[in-house]
Amino acid sequence: MTKAIRFYETGGPEVLRLEDVEVGEPGPGQARVRHSYIAVNFIDIYFRTGRYPLALPNGLGSDAVGVVEAIGPDVTDIRVGDRVGYLIGPQGAYSQVRVMPADVLIPLPDGISDRTAATLMMKGMTAQYLFRQVYPLQGGETILYHAAAGGVGLIACQWARAMGVTMIGTVSTDEKAAIAKANGCAHTIVTSRENIAQRVRELTDGKGVPVVYDSVGKDTLQASLDCLQPRGSLVSNGTSSGSVVVDSQVLAAKGSIWLTRPAMIHYIQPRSHMLDMARELFDHVLAGRIVNEPQQSFALADAAEAHRALEGRRTTGATVLVP
Repeated sequence: MTKAIRFYETGGPEVLRLEDVEVGEPGPGQARVRHSYIAVNFIDIYFRTGRYPLALPNGLGSDAVGVVEAIGPDVTDIRVGDRVGYLIGPQGAYSQVRVMPADVLIPLPDGISDRTAATLMMKGMTAQYLFRQVYPLQGGETILYHAAAGGVGLIACQWARAMGVTMIGTVSTDEKAAIAKANGCAHTIVTSRENIAQRVRELTDGKGVPVVYDSVGKDTLQASLDCLQPRGSLVSNGTSSGSVVVDSQVLAAKGSIWLTRPAMIHYIQPRSHMLDMARELFDHVLAGRIVNEPQQSFALADAAEAHRALEGRRTTGATVLVP
Protein backbone atom coordinates (compact mmCIF):
# COMPACT_ATOMS: atom_id res chain seq x y z
CA MET A 1 0.00 0.00 0.00
CA THR A 2 1.05 3.58 -0.61
CA LYS A 3 -0.41 7.04 0.05
CA ALA A 4 -2.19 9.23 -2.49
CA ILE A 5 -4.53 12.21 -2.56
CA ARG A 6 -8.02 11.39 -3.86
CA PHE A 7 -11.20 13.41 -4.20
CA TYR A 8 -14.78 12.25 -4.57
CA GLU A 9 -16.53 15.55 -5.29
CA THR A 10 -15.55 18.94 -6.63
CA GLY A 11 -15.22 21.90 -4.31
CA GLY A 12 -12.76 23.66 -2.04
CA PRO A 13 -9.41 22.34 -0.79
CA GLU A 14 -11.24 20.38 1.91
CA VAL A 15 -12.38 17.78 -0.66
CA LEU A 16 -8.81 16.45 -0.94
CA ARG A 17 -8.25 13.26 1.07
CA LEU A 18 -5.05 11.36 1.83
CA GLU A 19 -5.77 7.65 1.42
CA ASP A 20 -4.07 4.28 1.22
CA VAL A 21 -4.05 2.96 -2.35
CA GLU A 22 -2.83 -0.22 -3.98
CA VAL A 23 -0.14 0.13 -6.67
CA GLY A 24 0.43 -2.97 -8.78
CA GLU A 25 3.09 -4.03 -11.21
CA PRO A 26 3.47 -2.08 -14.47
CA GLY A 27 1.85 -3.60 -17.54
CA PRO A 28 2.93 -3.39 -21.19
CA GLY A 29 4.31 0.07 -22.00
CA GLN A 30 4.18 1.17 -18.35
CA ALA A 31 6.62 2.05 -15.57
CA ARG A 32 6.26 2.37 -11.80
CA VAL A 33 7.70 5.61 -10.42
CA ARG A 34 8.46 6.50 -6.79
CA HIS A 35 8.09 10.26 -6.46
CA SER A 36 10.60 12.53 -4.77
CA TYR A 37 8.81 15.83 -5.47
CA ILE A 38 5.36 16.64 -6.83
CA ALA A 39 4.60 19.99 -8.43
CA VAL A 40 1.49 21.98 -7.56
CA ASN A 41 0.06 23.83 -10.58
CA PHE A 42 -2.89 26.17 -10.92
CA ILE A 43 -4.50 23.73 -13.35
CA ASP A 44 -4.82 21.32 -10.39
CA ILE A 45 -7.25 23.80 -8.85
CA TYR A 46 -9.30 23.84 -12.05
CA PHE A 47 -9.68 20.07 -11.82
CA ARG A 48 -10.46 20.16 -8.09
CA THR A 49 -13.18 22.80 -8.50
CA GLY A 50 -14.72 21.20 -11.58
CA ARG A 51 -13.82 23.96 -14.03
CA TYR A 52 -12.07 21.20 -15.97
CA PRO A 53 -14.32 18.14 -15.47
CA LEU A 54 -12.93 14.77 -14.39
CA ALA A 55 -14.65 11.45 -13.81
CA LEU A 56 -14.90 11.05 -10.03
CA PRO A 57 -13.49 9.71 -7.79
CA ASN A 58 -10.04 10.53 -9.10
CA GLY A 59 -6.50 11.47 -8.18
CA LEU A 60 -4.97 14.87 -8.77
CA GLY A 61 -1.80 16.27 -10.27
CA SER A 62 -0.03 15.75 -13.59
CA ASP A 63 3.54 16.82 -12.81
CA ALA A 64 6.20 15.09 -10.70
CA VAL A 65 9.75 13.73 -10.59
CA GLY A 66 11.17 10.54 -9.12
CA VAL A 67 12.92 7.27 -9.84
CA VAL A 68 11.75 4.31 -11.93
CA GLU A 69 11.20 1.25 -9.70
CA ALA A 70 9.94 -1.21 -12.31
CA ILE A 71 9.10 -1.37 -16.00
CA GLY A 72 6.62 -3.49 -17.92
CA PRO A 73 6.99 -5.35 -21.20
CA ASP A 74 7.77 -3.38 -24.37
CA VAL A 75 9.47 -0.49 -22.54
CA THR A 76 12.77 0.19 -24.29
CA ASP A 77 14.01 3.72 -23.56
CA ILE A 78 13.34 3.88 -19.80
CA ARG A 79 15.25 1.68 -17.34
CA VAL A 80 14.90 0.78 -13.67
CA GLY A 81 16.86 3.33 -11.63
CA ASP A 82 16.38 6.18 -14.12
CA ARG A 83 15.58 9.58 -12.65
CA VAL A 84 12.59 10.90 -14.57
CA GLY A 85 9.99 13.64 -14.64
CA TYR A 86 6.68 14.02 -16.42
CA LEU A 87 4.00 16.61 -17.10
CA ILE A 88 1.35 14.81 -19.12
CA GLY A 89 -0.57 11.62 -18.56
CA PRO A 90 -3.45 10.61 -16.29
CA GLN A 91 -4.20 12.56 -13.13
CA GLY A 92 -2.67 11.14 -9.95
CA ALA A 93 0.75 12.72 -9.38
CA TYR A 94 -0.24 13.63 -5.79
CA SER A 95 1.00 10.23 -4.58
CA GLN A 96 4.05 8.45 -3.22
CA VAL A 97 4.20 5.82 -5.97
CA ARG A 98 2.24 5.32 -9.18
CA VAL A 99 2.21 3.38 -12.44
CA MET A 100 2.58 5.60 -15.51
CA PRO A 101 2.69 5.25 -19.30
CA ALA A 102 6.44 5.03 -19.95
CA ASP A 103 6.26 7.18 -23.08
CA VAL A 104 5.46 10.33 -21.07
CA LEU A 105 8.54 9.99 -18.84
CA ILE A 106 11.45 12.36 -19.48
CA PRO A 107 14.92 11.27 -18.29
CA LEU A 108 16.61 13.88 -16.10
CA PRO A 109 20.22 14.78 -16.89
CA ASP A 110 23.06 14.65 -14.38
CA GLY A 111 23.57 18.11 -12.93
CA ILE A 112 19.87 18.81 -12.40
CA SER A 113 18.58 17.68 -9.01
CA ASP A 114 15.13 16.22 -8.44
CA ARG A 115 14.20 19.33 -6.46
CA THR A 116 15.18 21.63 -9.32
CA ALA A 117 13.52 19.39 -11.89
CA ALA A 118 10.25 19.60 -9.97
CA THR A 119 10.01 23.25 -11.05
CA LEU A 120 10.91 22.53 -14.67
CA MET A 121 8.50 19.90 -15.93
CA MET A 122 5.16 21.69 -16.32
CA LYS A 123 6.38 25.20 -15.52
CA GLY A 124 9.62 25.18 -17.50
CA MET A 125 8.08 23.35 -20.44
CA THR A 126 5.22 25.87 -20.41
CA ALA A 127 7.72 28.71 -20.76
CA GLN A 128 9.36 26.80 -23.60
CA TYR A 129 6.22 26.30 -25.65
CA LEU A 130 4.92 29.83 -25.03
CA PHE A 131 8.16 31.57 -26.02
CA ARG A 132 9.45 29.14 -28.63
CA GLN A 133 6.30 27.80 -30.28
CA VAL A 134 3.02 29.61 -29.60
CA TYR A 135 4.48 33.06 -30.36
CA PRO A 136 8.11 32.35 -31.25
CA LEU A 137 10.29 35.13 -29.87
CA GLN A 138 13.36 36.06 -31.90
CA GLY A 139 15.09 38.41 -29.45
CA GLY A 140 14.83 42.17 -29.30
CA GLU A 141 11.05 42.27 -28.70
CA THR A 142 9.33 44.00 -25.81
CA ILE A 143 6.57 41.78 -24.40
CA LEU A 144 3.97 41.86 -21.63
CA TYR A 145 3.77 38.85 -19.33
CA HIS A 146 1.12 38.59 -16.62
CA ALA A 147 1.88 37.00 -13.22
CA ALA A 148 5.62 37.44 -13.65
CA ALA A 149 6.42 36.27 -10.10
CA GLY A 150 4.51 33.01 -10.45
CA GLY A 151 5.91 29.56 -11.00
CA VAL A 152 6.03 29.85 -14.79
CA GLY A 153 6.64 33.59 -14.61
CA LEU A 154 10.02 33.43 -12.86
CA ILE A 155 11.30 30.97 -15.44
CA ALA A 156 9.87 33.18 -18.20
CA CYS A 157 11.72 36.19 -16.75
CA GLN A 158 15.04 34.37 -17.03
CA TRP A 159 14.28 32.90 -20.45
CA ALA A 160 13.37 36.34 -21.80
CA ARG A 161 16.61 37.81 -20.45
CA ALA A 162 18.62 34.96 -22.01
CA MET A 163 17.00 35.68 -25.40
CA GLY A 164 17.52 39.43 -25.23
CA VAL A 165 13.79 40.09 -24.86
CA THR A 166 12.60 43.06 -22.80
CA MET A 167 9.91 41.68 -20.52
CA ILE A 168 7.30 43.85 -18.84
CA GLY A 169 5.74 41.79 -16.07
CA THR A 170 2.63 42.34 -13.97
CA VAL A 171 2.71 41.46 -10.26
CA SER A 172 0.36 42.03 -7.33
CA THR A 173 2.80 43.47 -4.76
CA ASP A 174 6.05 45.39 -4.51
CA GLU A 175 7.68 42.35 -2.94
CA LYS A 176 6.81 40.25 -5.97
CA ALA A 177 8.04 43.04 -8.24
CA ALA A 178 11.46 42.83 -6.60
CA ILE A 179 11.55 39.05 -7.09
CA ALA A 180 10.57 39.31 -10.77
CA LYS A 181 13.24 41.96 -11.41
CA ALA A 182 15.87 39.86 -9.68
CA ASN A 183 15.02 37.07 -12.12
CA GLY A 184 15.41 39.21 -15.23
CA CYS A 185 12.11 41.04 -15.69
CA ALA A 186 13.08 44.42 -17.16
CA HIS A 187 10.03 46.36 -15.93
CA THR A 188 7.27 45.50 -13.48
CA ILE A 189 3.74 46.82 -13.09
CA VAL A 190 2.17 46.48 -9.64
CA THR A 191 -1.47 45.93 -10.54
CA SER A 192 -2.81 46.99 -7.13
CA ARG A 193 -1.76 50.58 -7.77
CA GLU A 194 -0.75 50.98 -11.43
CA ASN A 195 -2.74 51.07 -14.67
CA ILE A 196 -1.42 48.25 -16.86
CA ALA A 197 -2.19 49.68 -20.30
CA GLN A 198 -1.03 53.18 -19.35
CA ARG A 199 2.31 51.91 -18.04
CA VAL A 200 2.89 49.69 -21.06
CA ARG A 201 2.29 52.62 -23.41
CA GLU A 202 4.69 54.74 -21.37
CA LEU A 203 7.37 52.05 -21.45
CA THR A 204 7.01 51.53 -25.22
CA ASP A 205 6.75 55.19 -26.26
CA GLY A 206 3.09 54.70 -27.09
CA LYS A 207 3.65 51.77 -29.46
CA GLY A 208 2.37 48.93 -27.32
CA VAL A 209 3.72 45.38 -27.49
CA PRO A 210 3.49 42.75 -30.23
CA VAL A 211 2.42 39.99 -27.81
CA VAL A 212 0.81 39.60 -24.40
CA TYR A 213 1.03 36.31 -22.50
CA ASP A 214 -2.00 36.33 -20.19
CA SER A 215 -2.58 33.52 -17.68
CA VAL A 216 -4.96 35.62 -15.54
CA GLY A 217 -7.89 35.84 -17.93
CA LYS A 218 -11.08 37.73 -17.17
CA ASP A 219 -9.59 40.43 -14.91
CA THR A 220 -6.78 41.38 -17.30
CA LEU A 221 -8.45 40.84 -20.69
CA GLN A 222 -9.28 44.47 -21.42
CA ALA A 223 -5.87 45.70 -20.31
CA SER A 224 -4.15 43.05 -22.40
CA LEU A 225 -6.05 44.12 -25.51
CA ASP A 226 -5.26 47.78 -24.81
CA CYS A 227 -1.52 47.02 -24.61
CA LEU A 228 -1.22 45.42 -28.04
CA GLN A 229 0.06 46.89 -31.28
CA PRO A 230 -2.10 46.55 -34.40
CA ARG A 231 -2.04 42.90 -35.54
CA GLY A 232 -0.60 41.95 -32.17
CA SER A 233 -1.16 38.57 -30.51
CA LEU A 234 -2.95 37.81 -27.26
CA VAL A 235 -1.82 34.45 -25.92
CA SER A 236 -4.46 33.44 -23.39
CA ASN A 237 -2.60 30.69 -21.56
CA GLY A 238 -4.66 30.58 -18.38
CA THR A 239 -7.84 31.82 -16.70
CA SER A 240 -7.04 32.09 -12.98
CA SER A 241 -9.52 34.99 -12.58
CA GLY A 242 -12.21 33.55 -14.86
CA SER A 243 -12.81 32.55 -18.46
CA VAL A 244 -12.10 34.83 -21.40
CA VAL A 245 -15.00 35.72 -23.71
CA VAL A 246 -14.17 38.03 -26.61
CA ASP A 247 -16.41 39.49 -29.32
CA SER A 248 -14.58 39.17 -32.64
CA GLN A 249 -15.62 42.72 -33.46
CA VAL A 250 -13.58 43.89 -30.46
CA LEU A 251 -10.52 42.13 -31.87
CA ALA A 252 -11.01 44.02 -35.13
CA ALA A 253 -11.56 47.35 -33.40
CA LYS A 254 -8.43 46.93 -31.28
CA GLY A 255 -6.26 46.53 -34.38
CA SER A 256 -7.00 43.14 -35.98
CA ILE A 257 -5.74 41.30 -32.91
CA TRP A 258 -4.84 37.60 -33.05
CA LEU A 259 -6.17 35.54 -30.11
CA THR A 260 -5.04 32.02 -29.24
CA ARG A 261 -5.85 29.72 -26.32
CA PRO A 262 -3.03 27.17 -26.47
CA ALA A 263 -2.99 23.82 -24.69
CA MET A 264 0.25 22.05 -23.85
CA ILE A 265 -0.95 18.71 -25.20
CA HIS A 266 -1.10 20.12 -28.74
CA TYR A 267 2.49 21.40 -28.63
CA ILE A 268 4.29 18.58 -26.85
CA GLN A 269 3.66 15.58 -29.08
CA PRO A 270 5.11 13.35 -30.48
CA ARG A 271 7.51 12.03 -27.84
CA SER A 272 10.58 12.98 -29.88
CA HIS A 273 9.40 16.60 -29.89
CA MET A 274 8.73 16.53 -26.13
CA LEU A 275 12.29 15.32 -25.53
CA ASP A 276 13.66 18.10 -27.78
CA MET A 277 11.70 20.68 -25.79
CA ALA A 278 13.04 19.29 -22.53
CA ARG A 279 16.58 19.25 -23.89
CA GLU A 280 16.41 22.96 -24.76
CA LEU A 281 15.10 23.76 -21.28
CA PHE A 282 17.69 21.60 -19.53
CA ASP A 283 20.49 23.21 -21.59
CA HIS A 284 19.49 26.64 -20.24
CA VAL A 285 19.52 25.29 -16.68
CA LEU A 286 22.85 23.48 -17.02
CA ALA A 287 24.39 26.64 -18.51
CA GLY A 288 23.16 28.71 -15.56
CA ARG A 289 20.86 30.89 -17.67
CA ILE A 290 17.82 29.61 -15.77
CA VAL A 291 18.12 29.01 -12.03
CA ASN A 292 14.94 27.83 -10.33
CA GLU A 293 14.11 26.11 -7.07
CA PRO A 294 10.79 25.54 -5.29
CA GLN A 295 9.90 28.47 -3.07
CA GLN A 296 7.29 26.64 -0.98
CA SER A 297 7.20 23.00 0.15
CA PHE A 298 4.33 21.12 1.77
CA ALA A 299 3.98 17.52 2.87
CA LEU A 300 1.77 15.39 0.63
CA ALA A 301 -0.72 15.20 3.50
CA ASP A 302 -0.97 19.01 3.44
CA ALA A 303 -1.99 19.28 -0.23
CA ALA A 304 -5.15 21.18 0.75
CA GLU A 305 -3.09 23.86 2.50
CA ALA A 306 -0.86 24.14 -0.56
CA HIS A 307 -3.98 24.85 -2.64
CA ARG A 308 -5.15 27.48 -0.15
CA ALA A 309 -1.80 29.24 -0.35
CA LEU A 310 -1.79 29.19 -4.16
CA GLU A 311 -5.38 30.42 -4.48
CA GLY A 312 -4.76 33.11 -1.87
CA ARG A 313 -1.78 34.48 -3.82
CA ARG A 314 0.46 33.75 -0.84
CA THR A 315 3.09 32.08 -3.00
CA THR A 316 5.91 33.14 -5.31
CA GLY A 317 7.57 30.87 -7.80
CA ALA A 318 7.00 27.13 -7.63
CA THR A 319 5.26 25.10 -4.94
CA VAL A 320 5.94 21.38 -4.38
CA LEU A 321 4.61 18.52 -2.31
CA VAL A 322 7.07 16.15 -0.64
CA PRO A 323 5.78 12.55 -0.39
